Amino acid sequence: MANNQAPQGNHDPAGNTQMFRAFVDEAPQGRQAAATAAGGGPRIGLILGVVVAVAVVAAVAWLAMA
Repeated sequence: MANNQAPQGNHDPAGNTQMFRAFVDEAPQGRQAAATAAGGGPRIGLILGVVVAVAVVAAVAWLAMA
């Protein structure tokens, strides 16, 4: 049975282990820099979401008592 997945002569130089490891080692640093530049966006969104949820629950409770 022949291996037809990687024909000889069409070797992908970007598909080697060293380049993959360099990419994996580089990726978390890039994400961390992007998160720092955003000013902690996910945390602010979470806090605002909790505040809005509490306000909605308080409004529903107030309407239920009226």
